[in-house]
Amino acid sequence: MGTNQDQAEGGRLFFRSEVFSARDPARRRAPTGLTVTEAARDIPVHAVVDVLVVGGGPAGWAAAVAAARRGARTMLLERHNHLGGLSTGGLVVWIDRMTGWDGELLIRGLAEELLDRLPKEAVAGPPREAWGSREAATAAWWALRTAAFHGIVTHSPTVCPEHLKAASLEMAAEAGVDLVFHAWGAAPILRDDAVAGAIFESKQGRRAVLAKVTVDATGDGDLFAAAGAAFAEDIDTRDIHHCMNTSWVFGGVDMPRYLAWRGGQPEEFSEFVRRGKEAVGFFDKAFASWRDDVALFMGPRLAGYSAVMVDDLSEVEVISHRLMFRHLERYRAEAPGFQNAFPMLSAPQLGVRHARRLGGVSPVTRDCWDGRIAPDEIGLSPSLAPKFAPVSVPYGAIVPAALDGLLAPGRHLACDATSHSFLREIPQCWLTGHAAGVAAAIAADRGVAPRAVDVAELQAGLRAQGALLREACPPPAQNAATAVAVG
Repeated sequence: MGTNQDQAEGGRLFFRSEVFSARDPARRRAPTGLTVTEAARDIPVHAVVDVLVVGGGPAGWAAAVAAARRGARTMLLERHNHLGGLSTGGLVVWIDRMTGWDGELLIRGLAEELLDRLPKEAVAGPPREAWGSREAATAAWWALRTAAFHGIVTHSPTVCPEHLKAASLEMAAEAGVDLVFHAWGAAPILRDDAVAGAIFESKQGRRAVLAKVTVDATGDGDLFAAAGAAFAEDIDTRDIHHCMNTSWVFGGVDMPRYLAWRGGQPEEFSEFVRRGKEAVGFFDKAFASWRDDVALFMGPRLAGYSAVMVDDLSEVEVISHRLMFRHLERYRAEAPGFQNAFPMLSAPQLGVRHARRLGGVSPVTRDCWDGRIAPDEIGLSPSLAPKFAPVSVPYGAIVPAALDGLLAPGRHLACDATSHSFLREIPQCWLTGHAAGVAAAIAADRGVAPRAVDVAELQAGLRAQGALLREACPPPAQNAATAVAVG
């Protein structure tokens, strides 16, 4: 349960009790002060494109598909062997709320099309007619299946990661995206203080891609930070939005039996969790997945680590994998439905929630939760609680305050730490990525900087691709708002 302050803030600290602090705050190895010199070298150009997207997670995938569908020659660099990022390789298969509290579907466009492509057996969640239901029994049933909050049923499906990978790949291929896997976006290419592409590392060594517009969809702001753009790193230590962990799934379980016990015997379940924490230290609940015989573990969520320090990333992986087997032991021994459980898969990608946030033209802040419509709105995000209206996401939240040639959709968009707690989620990454792709294609076609893209044309392009936007007052002559950097 949260504190009175948590409740007053609209329930945004819903997962506060599941945040675990790092054991050793002083664990980082001190730098040695030694350096080596790398000789200058010519880097071969791998491709010249209109739009380069670095990172194939939800934001990068949406940006690449949207740009290619508008006719831009688009290349997508991805360091892993699949698309979808944390929604697939990170096993974040519980897709957070895509509806408002009245049941209206807010995250539409490419996100809606992608989920609609999944076969019936690859998705679990409330039927459309139940979205927004406040009927107590219905909401209680779906609450145990991560699809009802504050007594309201929401569209928060759990999906099969392999089907989501396949559908993402097919949509990218159909759009004509040039996919390059096993390629790590290493550094931006700068010309006249603007980004003109990126250098990537691969088995072929360092190679360069030149682009009219570059989309930083790394999630951690790797390119815009390296290019010198402003960014913020502050966090709310009470919130899970800064935590990291490797997710995993167990197979061979009977989730209906487990959920019936968890919901029907809350005191027994609480005692089970207490004993688990006492024995393991970091202990988490099992969540429903897309199948009744597969259990999803989204934690434990580890605090006090940095997503941009390699030693921290390594330690989180070690702790998470050890915890997976300690959880398996406890669940097999004590949790109904888990007697035959087996370790099915640990996530190939580390679950990072926060590293950097862009210093953008118009960041989303707590004041923006009042129902206002941004003149450069690119989509609507569900709010954290029924007391708040849907949140208008402005184009300026993905446009750097000063750096040209680059857009930055995804979890590193411009916002404050409080708003980041929901704007980092997968549906919002689809939303901002979709907008970045349309904007990048327009900028490349018109020969203008992304900040100079006509907002009306951008909004018309998004609507043409199925996105939900509201009507607002006509934008000012300068389409991007006056630059205001976060932090």
